[in-house]
Amino acid sequence: MPAGGDLAKAISGGCVPLPPPEDDDFAAIADRWADRRILMLGESSHGTAEFYRARGAITRRMIDRHGVRIVAVEADWPDAAILNRHARGLPQDDTGQAFQRFPRWMWRNAEVAGLIEWMRDWNRGRAPEDQAGFYGLDLYNFHASIRAVLDYLDRTDPEAASLARTRYGCLEPWIDRPAAYGRAGLRGYRDCEQAVVQQCRDLLSRALGPGQGIDLLDAAQNARLVASAERYYRVMYQGGSQAWNLRDSHMADTLDHLLQAGGPGAKAVVWAHNSHIGDARATEMGSRRAEHNLGQLARERWDGQVALIGLGTDHGSVTAASNWGAPAEVKTVRPSHPDSFERLCHDTGIDGFLLDLRANALLAEGLSRSLPQRFIGVIYRPETELQSHYMQARPGRQYDGWIWFDRTQALVEAGPGAGHGDVPDTWPFGL
Repeated sequence: MPAGGDLAKAISGGCVPLPPPEDDDFAAIADRWADRRILMLGESSHGTAEFYRARGAITRRMIDRHGVRIVAVEADWPDAAILNRHARGLPQDDTGQAFQRFPRWMWRNAEVAGLIEWMRDWNRGRAPEDQAGFYGLDLYNFHASIRAVLDYLDRTDPEAASLARTRYGCLEPWIDRPAAYGRAGLRGYRDCEQAVVQQCRDLLSRALGPGQGIDLLDAAQNARLVASAERYYRVMYQGGSQAWNLRDSHMADTLDHLLQAGGPGAKAVVWAHNSHIGDARATEMGSRRAEHNLGQLARERWDGQVALIGLGTDHGSVTAASNWGAPAEVKTVRPSHPDSFERLCHDTGIDGFLLDLRANALLAEGLSRSLPQRFIGVIYRPETELQSHYMQARPGRQYDGWIWFDRTQALVEAGPGAGHGDVPDTWPFGL
């Protein structure tokens, strides 16, 4: 097993040099994953432009050439549903604009807007079942999800809508303060679990399986989100791994439902942070904290049909906040720690490359040692970077591939400054 500089040389000799993401030839790397049902594309920060451009280029190629019809992202379902309807050329309801809550810059940016407009053009004239859709996997925005369920039932089944309003009435005092619901649970407040779970079951009984309309799928998934979010906010104050595991299980279940709705041949591209798509069993998340994640669950559920691709950088700038709900800032990313996986990549001297770890067993073995790896979320605190943003991981087992950009630049939010919201922090610092 090579060590130190020898391992950097092994990376240099085993990598595929890449042009910038804007280059027409960049997306050709996606062809090696054409046979995978699920392609997961990570990021080592939530505010780096190159990561979004790379994922956008790969996603377009996977849609255009390799049959992908599901783009599933680390975003709230009701917000992503607004972009999904736009991408499909469908009329919008009166829910307003998407992604108004913190951290707005993750999805209100030129790179995402460009992908959605490309999808809209690509979908034009295609049958609904052959269109590419944009979906959110996350569970935070349960206010909008409750509203979406009730709007759907008002249109299709007024009697069921009345029952749903009764069930969701338990959550009404907390609708704009979901974190306060979790605190109340610790003080003995009667929780709303039974009512929201039953509402979820009622809608899922109508919606599961291929061929249902987009409105029913949307309502059923919103009901699932409310049920998962109710439990998430109730357990988050207990500490430990339970809240993290519930959130990533919800994302995996949502992906499963999307694939079921798409039929036996459905294929998906997933965008999420490296902490979600890299197999948790190869990190201290799994070995020390009993946490699982989306990538691990995907490998367990769809063995051999998944590719987990991490994205990383050494230095540059990033859009992030100093605290949860604080304004977005452009921050300088420090050069990587001398002992880290990122420093090995930097020491190759190559500006951009791909490591295909499944095609290079020797290199994957060399990278299966435990190395510090950097994780920047929506919050970045460079003054405590080693403690706040590094954890031990074995990248050769964590990922199937690794895309590297030595120097990167901050993502630019579209529109006015970042919004705020009553959304809890999650370890490490807003991932």
